[in-house]
Amino acid sequence: MSVSKYEIFLKVVELGSVTRAAEQLDYTQSGVSHAISGMEEEFGFPLLIRRRSGVQLTPDGEQILPAIQNIVNSREQLHQIVSAIHGLNAGTVRIGAFTSVAVHWLPGMIKGFQALYPNVEFRLLNGDYYDVEQWLNSGSIDLGFVNLPSPQEHPCIPLLEDRLLAVLPLDHPLASEERFPLQALATEPFIGLLESSDHDARRVMEKAGIRPNIKFTTKDDYAIIAMVEHGLGISIMPELLLKGRTDKVKVMELSEPMTRTIALATPEAAQNTPCVRHFTQYIREYLSV
Repeated sequence: MSVSKYEIFLKVVELGSVTRAAEQLDYTQSGVSHAISGMEEEFGFPLLIRRRSGVQLTPDGEQILPAIQNIVNSREQLHQIVSAIHGLNAGTVRIGAFTSVAVHWLPGMIKGFQALYPNVEFRLLNGDYYDVEQWLNSGSIDLGFVNLPSPQEHPCIPLLEDRLLAVLPLDHPLASEERFPLQALATEPFIGLLESSDHDARRVMEKAGIRPNIKFTTKDDYAIIAMVEHGLGISIMPELLLKGRTDKVKVMELSEPMTRTIALATPEAAQNTPCVRHFTQYIREYLSV
């Protein structure tokens, strides 16, 4: 079976839709469906459950997903090694990142790197901490920006200690204080991320022994800032995320300073690909790590 069928399968799984996969890959919808059906016929069991809302893996499909991902990764690695031998420095780097890195770091990093290696392509996946960890563990990405400590077991390079700050409405009674008193988290309406990704604020609260008065949760970092702007509550957010978005909110240091550690995780299999190795080194030079 050609590797292209595996790539089609992975794209359908990634997007959860045959139609969207066909659009991104520039295939016909029937062509994508035929590729999946051919795999199911060869393997002797269904890989996907088709519903009106999209598709999802069957239990058997989940079992073979890592092996298929490894095959596709190996072909990309071979392609990059051959390209490096010919001096082309071509290939693809797949990156997973959370919002602050995707917005404030990656555009500049990619622009600078492509000036040196114009034939290298990038595929970016943007999610929260949990998403990046899952992509790393499934082999869907070559590089992942993570928040330490991280439950994933891939080698990590620490990049930055990023301060955690309180975010309040401009007219909040505590906005005039020199530092934000952590005890206020027990009573003030709090706006946080979903539990799977709210590591930063949760660490602050656990260290202070405070049970927060959570009123709203969302997966969107910038939605939190907008909600704070409108006086719906307060939050704890990383300094990098707040860059350029503090004109309509009050940002304060915490009474007990805390940080998060942004790191770069690279699965060992991806470390052998020239593009990934070069881009990893470029990231370290970009941040002077």
